[in-house]
Amino acid sequence: MVGPILIADDDEVQLEMLGAILRRKMDFACRKATNGREVLKILETDQERSIRLVILDLNMPVMGGMETLEILSQKHPGLPVVMLTGSKDVEDAIQAMKLGAVDFLNKPYSAERLIVTVKNALKIGTLTSEISRLKSERERTYGFANLIGHDGGLTQAVNMGRKAALSDIPILITGETGTGKDIFAQALHGESVRAGRPFIAVNCGAIPAQLAESTLFGHEKGSFTGATEKTPGKFREAEGGTIFLDEVGELPLDLQVKLLRTLQQKEVEPIGSPKPVPVNVRVISATNRNLEADVKAGRFREDLFFRLNVLHIELPALRERRQDIAALTRHFIDRFCASDGKALRDISEPAIKKLCAYDWPGNIRQLENTLNRSMVMGDGDIEEEDLMFASSFSAPDKPITYASAQGSFQLYNSAGHLKTMQEIESDAMAYALEKFGGNITQAAKALGVAKSTFYRKMKE
Repeated sequence: MVGPILIADDDEVQLEMLGAILRRKMDFACRKATNGREVLKILETDQERSIRLVILDLNMPVMGGMETLEILSQKHPGLPVVMLTGSKDVEDAIQAMKLGAVDFLNKPYSAERLIVTVKNALKIGTLTSEISRLKSERERTYGFANLIGHDGGLTQAVNMGRKAALSDIPILITGETGTGKDIFAQALHGESVRAGRPFIAVNCGAIPAQLAESTLFGHEKGSFTGATEKTPGKFREAEGGTIFLDEVGELPLDLQVKLLRTLQQKEVEPIGSPKPVPVNVRVISATNRNLEADVKAGRFREDLFFRLNVLHIELPALRERRQDIAALTRHFIDRFCASDGKALRDISEPAIKKLCAYDWPGNIRQLENTLNRSMVMGDGDIEEEDLMFASSFSAPDKPITYASAQGSFQLYNSAGHLKTMQEIESDAMAYALEKFGGNITQAAKALGVAKSTFYRKMKE
């Protein structure tokens, strides 16, 4: 059942008849109001954004249809509205369309005409919402109001973000994988004085080590083998705007030194350039790692950590903001329908409850993938049995442990997440050293690495 649709009419008979047609002919759920003020009150309390369409009677007591429509166009610009009237005055229809109504129905209307109007209005609403989102991203004006949950589970983070957006201080966003750190960074940029300027996102964990310096800081033509043309680098591409360093904890130590100098001097040194180039950028970084632990372990520079972590914003996991799951779900379903040109689809209440009860170790990204898979494999609305969760996201009930009389180490950390390769390697080296009584030669041989490599990794 798609829904709900909010219908407002001071005539009880008309209200019941309209609701009956929508339920019986289209299987749509309905909520009812008798005046415009009730409509606004219902929408204010609709935290899950479940209302997909408003049908307004033109003449109502307390607050009429036109006045209500004008307020809706300002407060809920993406919500489609259909006007309903017994008047034959064409000027009423023209005025309603100017104020943002997607269609106009004259009483008496046929059930067939109503069905076509409602279907078209819902499709227009879905497409309008998707176009608005894409336009905000393209024009780099994506703000906190665009974030689902900005007034729900993300309230604390958004309040901090709005204050931070007014200054140019570096911000470190942390949170589990899939919590939306990149989208939050876009909102920070979109509400800053740099909005409209470049927003350059760099996934530090995806840059090949040999190209990392060139990617970030640029290079001159002929400065190394393969450098067939001059490249400005991501920092200079972000000139006047914001550079977002995602997975900043994955940067190698030698590049961390160069990044620190860039932040301190506000200039970059392209490879092969005779002199540094000044840059004017705002730096936002993000990580799902515990950088404080990495600093203690020598994997991340302490001075760089303090330079990036001037303001720390932690994004909650999806299981900590379950009140947003229903709204996120409907957003992803609408986006899928709009992007693939599919007929409008919805999700049943039992299916919503199943989603809300799950712990989502992969967070928002896992939710999106789960819904996309269900929509590709199914034809109608999503039901409870259509939802299948990817078990690969979940940690085992008991952490996998290698153990012997000499010692043990685990593949999962205390939070239930897989350790990084570097952490596992460190555990394996410690295990081997303990097993062979501190004999580095034997430990290195057992692990199949050179003694010099073992020494170097111990130093790192």
